[in-house]
Amino acid sequence: MKYVIVHAGGMADQPHQELGGRTPLQASATPYLDRLAQSGELGQLVIPANGVPHGSGVSGAAILGYDPKKFYQGPGPVEAASLGVSVTEHDVVYRCTMVTLRPEGGKPGGDIKKLGSQVIMDDATGGLIETEEARELIEAINEQLGSETIQFYPGTGHRHLMVWVNGKPRAVCVDPHTILGRSITDALPTGDGADILRKLMDASYFILRDHPVNDERIAAGKKPANCVWLWGEGRAVMWPSLPETYGVKGSVVATSDVHRGIGICAGLDAVDPDRLAGGGLREKAAAALEECVKKDFVYVHASLTDEIVHSADINAKVRGIEAFDQNFVGPLIEGLDKQGPYRYLVVCDHGKAEGIALYAFGEGGKGGAASNDRRFTEPEAQATNMPARDATKFVNRLFANG
Repeated sequence: MKYVIVHAGGMADQPHQELGGRTPLQASATPYLDRLAQSGELGQLVIPANGVPHGSGVSGAAILGYDPKKFYQGPGPVEAASLGVSVTEHDVVYRCTMVTLRPEGGKPGGDIKKLGSQVIMDDATGGLIETEEARELIEAINEQLGSETIQFYPGTGHRHLMVWVNGKPRAVCVDPHTILGRSITDALPTGDGADILRKLMDASYFILRDHPVNDERIAAGKKPANCVWLWGEGRAVMWPSLPETYGVKGSVVATSDVHRGIGICAGLDAVDPDRLAGGGLREKAAAALEECVKKDFVYVHASLTDEIVHSADINAKVRGIEAFDQNFVGPLIEGLDKQGPYRYLVVCDHGKAEGIALYAFGEGGKGGAASNDRRFTEPEAQATNMPARDATKFVNRLFANG
């Protein structure tokens, strides 16, 4: 028996007027997801974040059986694991996001004297900056602000890391996406150690404001990545090994550093990013099938692109979900059917730190037709009238005998 978890990040949603009161999943053609819902159990999972801040990694930790409050300290430490950045339990790791700030009433790239009330969070992705451009900017930041205790590390796109050796872990930081279009004044770091973080963010603005990369971006009509925003902080903690707990050998397939890092922290082997070049859905499906040949268990994370997630066009989300079903779920289950018996868990969350996710759970590779015509949608998962299950305990069912 093979075991597969597919974590479809951010595809669950609320009904939208533009879709006739339907959710994007309801409005999408998803024959393969529907097949999984029809062949197995459809229901809801509770992601017990217990107030844990900062991002979709909470869901990933919970799905693999880890209490987020105990093991998920924030995206920083798990991204460090993904990037191979060595940290100790005394170091604090921050997500270092490239953002675009603008003066109130001004344009992106307009002159800012100091980070404060007259400054607006214009873009939380640095204008969707490309990795190579961002690497130049992070290297410039590290060259001027790095020290024995502070180091900056390049990641991908707008997401990077800062490690504060023996740092203070109790500063309160804010996800920049939550203040889009608003003043940053109430979102700047507060609490123990916040003065140092604010100074670093202030200094980063003056380094990046006049950097040639941003000059070129502005000239090309793009938004400048003119500041680094520190948040997602946490200390690294040891996670019990999932392979040892359940007696399986496993791999993680993910292009997201957060979810790749979660898999690594759980003791899974991470698929080389070069095998997922371009981050295409078919490439992920192919890599997952290859790993299923060699391993007992595969955890795959796939989400909609940043362009779709941050787009105001809800129909773009519908198209993204349909592409996910056609180009990832279809090839994956057709390939698994050829390999033999397998047990699957597909989880679709809202991309938030906590809440309700929908799931399909069952076994495949044995032939036979579906016995119903239900669809993989939020309303149908609710209509089963089963109580929502604790996501951290569901992995026990996945690996249960019989």
